[in-house]
Amino acid sequence: MTKRLLASFLLVAISQSFAFSAETVLNNNTPNRTEICKKNYKALFNGEALSLEGDDPEMMAILQKYIFGEIFTIGELDIKTREMLTVVSLTTQQTLPQLKSHIGAALNVGVTPVELREAIYQCAPFIGFPKTLNALGILNEVFKERGIQTPLQSTAKVQEQNRYAAGLAIQEPIYGDEIKVAMEGLPGNMGEDVARFLTEVGFGDFYTRAGLDMKTRELLIIGLLVTTGNTSTLKSHIEGNLKIGNSKENITAAIIQCLPYVGFPNTLAALRTLKEVLNED
Repeated sequence: MTKRLLASFLLVAISQSFAFSAETVLNNNTPNRTEICKKNYKALFNGEALSLEGDDPEMMAILQKYIFGEIFTIGELDIKTREMLTVVSLTTQQTLPQLKSHIGAALNVGVTPVELREAIYQCAPFIGFPKTLNALGILNEVFKERGIQTPLQSTAKVQEQNRYAAGLAIQEPIYGDEIKVAMEGLPGNMGEDVARFLTEVGFGDFYTRAGLDMKTRELLIIGLLVTTGNTSTLKSHIEGNLKIGNSKENITAAIIQCLPYVGFPNTLAALRTLKEVLNED
């Protein structure tokens, strides 16, 4: 065989190989990010993604394919948990128009009104009551638009006389007395009051409530703390999540779920904090 014939043979073989590869890709039944985006968007918002409508269709196309076609595929979190993570992140940021949209989306994919209320209530010890009340105003606005009667049924489980004991029963096995120790030595022993407030309010008034189980509450707090950028408190709650049985994979996916809403700096800082905890363990 001459060199010219050999070269021609190789070119044909290579071209056939590329043709086969292209055909394999074309015949692959795995959905691409555009298809996944459209499916998720339809479920969440009862609408059509990538419609090219509005004043900034290019930005919306980037956003929709990135969030609903890619971020929603990371890890094994169900769509309800993803939307609740989004709700607490938007509550923390006080991006209220987007919050209203995602409250509606959460209801569309099966998050119950009580679950949504509890997710927002759980934000109060971390972001304060004014922001939480703003978010509840939006929540109740959506409820009224959908004919959901308010106020919802009570899910409180503590009485005035047992708030501390009930809170401590949850706090101590997961977090010990780290806050009490950290607050020691403040003037007038006022650190003891702060530690007591955390037990009574943070754990007694909120963690004890029905409507969300402990693993879901703690996972939502991960999303909240990623949003704030408070990696010190985040580290403590990553450890708490692991103690109560949330997997490292679900914690990672919860952090990444916040990425489109808070940006890369906060998310990367949170992932570095997660790696520190896992390496310590």
